[in-house]
Amino acid sequence: MSKSSGQKTCYLTTTLPYVNSDPHIGFALEIVQADIWARFQKLQGLEVFFNTGTDEHGVKIYRKAEEEGKEVQAYVDEYAEKFKNLKGALGLLPEINFIRTTDKHHLEAAQAFWEKCEKAGDIYKKAYKIKYCVGCELEKTDSELVDGKCPIHPNLKIEIIDEENYFFKFSKYQKALLELYEKNPNFTLPASRQNEIRAFVSRGLEDFSISRLKSKMPWGVTVPGDDSQVMYVWFDALVNYISAIGWPTDMVKFEKWWPVVQFAGKDNLRQQSAMWQAMLLSAGLPASKQIIIHGFITSGGQKMSKSLGNVIDPYVLVKEYGTEALRYFLARHVNPFEDTDVTAEAIKDAYNANLANGLGNLVSRVLKMATANGVAFKDELLKDKKLFSDTEVFYEANKKELEIFDFQKSTNAIWDVISYLDGFIQKEQPFKKIKTNKLAGEKDVEFLLVHLFVIATMLEPVMPETAKTIQNLIKSGTMPEKPLFPRKD
Repeated sequence: MSKSSGQKTCYLTTTLPYVNSDPHIGFALEIVQADIWARFQKLQGLEVFFNTGTDEHGVKIYRKAEEEGKEVQAYVDEYAEKFKNLKGALGLLPEINFIRTTDKHHLEAAQAFWEKCEKAGDIYKKAYKIKYCVGCELEKTDSELVDGKCPIHPNLKIEIIDEENYFFKFSKYQKALLELYEKNPNFTLPASRQNEIRAFVSRGLEDFSISRLKSKMPWGVTVPGDDSQVMYVWFDALVNYISAIGWPTDMVKFEKWWPVVQFAGKDNLRQQSAMWQAMLLSAGLPASKQIIIHGFITSGGQKMSKSLGNVIDPYVLVKEYGTEALRYFLARHVNPFEDTDVTAEAIKDAYNANLANGLGNLVSRVLKMATANGVAFKDELLKDKKLFSDTEVFYEANKKELEIFDFQKSTNAIWDVISYLDGFIQKEQPFKKIKTNKLAGEKDVEFLLVHLFVIATMLEPVMPETAKTIQNLIKSGTMPEKPLFPRKD
């Protein structure tokens, strides 16, 4: 169904993580944020195309495969599967699209995109010498280095690239990018990142290299018309956002979904909000719809990264706490836009306090009162506006904050309702009242059941399986056979 037929559509994507190591919690944060927002859009009645995948070219991957003594394609196949399995481990939407930059269609799209930019006069060849961070896959100026090292990848040696490559005329698009930001003040969120990228572009843009010598780095997409060069990893990988929706062979599909909402980390700000947008302009394509930038998950104040060796494995957390608990933690206990320090102790404390003792305990208490006293849930009570007069502010906050990608505040609003109901039980004591004033006690239990059902509805984007379980228990009038979230000692 096309946009013109009246169906509203939403296309969103994560960045594509490199397959030079196992998945870590930093990417789990990004993809869970995107999944929460995708589910929220579906609940608003939109048709959603949700894209993720793996970035499988570049010198980091080539060297890692060599280091492990593996053929490069076999290496990327093995690691791509680990990222693909996040779909089940993190409870992602089953229809999520998984693109690999070694897919045949993507390779052809990357070459077609190159030819578009070349036809626009934006690609040229020159000899140059730069300082280069393999971890960032970016050129680094002296002002960006700290004691001669990349601040994001201090354990990696800065390399010197001295060769003849193709360049993209980034400098040509300074004015057009500033106009894009001016017309779309929320193009990049949060506002601090929009200000940051505007300042970067305002200082002037330098053309950037978009190829490497195949003799030095053979693992990449061959440059059209020059078999001696392969595309620079960023130029190739960024094209996935359009190749995933059919460009350039299926323009009906492309036009149905484009433009895209992109989720990315703060170390991707320049590439997503400036470089990629200039490339789109060069190819004659509309800009992205919005770029949502999250901070880093840190450990002891340092970014969690593969190169530093301080990563947390999401698969380990799922095994220990379960998929739903990890989704909850990433939504509520990690700032959606700024850095957050995460420890094993913090995860355990949040689980016990807010899931085992909070949500899980509330579900058990309310359903025990209902089943013990024969009080049934009634759908019509959901329409009683007076019933929600004290809690309406929390429901409105939940939706409002989700709309602006503040997953932490939107989830906080759910726990505000949980706290309200705990206070209601403590104050009204319906389990006692029902013995002396049956009608009043039953009304209180009905009040709790209906609010608990709405809590479950609010939980649908964040904890979809938990939401479904709670709704089914309420409708069937049964107690959970075991605690929803057993305490962790």
